[in-house]
Amino acid sequence: MNSLLYLLVPAVLGGVFTLMNSIKIINEGNEALVERFGQYSRKLTAGLNIVLPVLETIVVEDTTREKVLDIEPQYAITRDNVSLKVDAVVYWRILELERTFYVVEDIKKAIKNLVLTNVRSAIGRLKLEETYSSRDRINQSLLEQLDEATGDWGVKVTRIEVREISPAATVMESLELERAAESKKRAEIAETEGIVESIQMLSDVLDQKPDAKQVLEFLVAQRYVEANEKLGNSPNSKVLFMDPNALNQAMHSLMNNPHHHFPEPDHPAPPEPPPNPPTAPPSPPIGLGS
Repeated sequence: MNSLLYLLVPAVLGGVFTLMNSIKIINEGNEALVERFGQYSRKLTAGLNIVLPVLETIVVEDTTREKVLDIEPQYAITRDNVSLKVDAVVYWRILELERTFYVVEDIKKAIKNLVLTNVRSAIGRLKLEETYSSRDRINQSLLEQLDEATGDWGVKVTRIEVREISPAATVMESLELERAAESKKRAEIAETEGIVESIQMLSDVLDQKPDAKQVLEFLVAQRYVEANEKLGNSPNSKVLFMDPNALNQAMHSLMNNPHHHFPEPDHPAPPEPPPNPPTAPPSPPIGLGS
């Protein structure tokens, strides 16, 4: 009797242990694959499942919920040969776990390499200026290409977002210099257009004035004196070579016309009075005969 008891107790304990090992609970949102003698047998879904000990083995268990794959920053070259740093994130999920496990060795690495290849290709078709305004178009193009390429892997890429597109530091410096030069160019063009317009207005006014020559000489002399005054007040050291007669002529023009101004259009300048007729010299006295 005792010997029989000694045999039954280990058998019962072994049966309980085997039964416990054969029960496999899969959480909601997960799936598992079972192999029997090294070959694919079936897929386990959420809930209570029975697996034959020794004969069957669970080789993988993974979630079917959406996953996030962060793509580390990579450099890509635009169509106009500008190096950009591109950072992206991929949202994907497993549709067929058996294909994901048996077709691809490392699904995350495969998706990452595929994203990098397509990102470089998409950036290479655009110029630098187009990359800033075409981010949505880039995302949509990448999504279509990845969805087509990953169809045999049993996964679904739900969306992809390019988070950052930034030029390298040297490119940023070049862009800043280019923008500064462009701003300076526009300012110079505006200043030149203003000068041309002022000259045209002055020309139109002078064409209507009888004393246009004197007015123009006065304006030139005034600008000349103002320019020399500003140059003299400048804190920077300077050496100025100038014609002494030019300054004398300018000062002479200002002194002779201290209050020169344009006549009003409604009150034209009065005509200059005609010169006085020359007077005849006095006749010598008529002498008397002796």
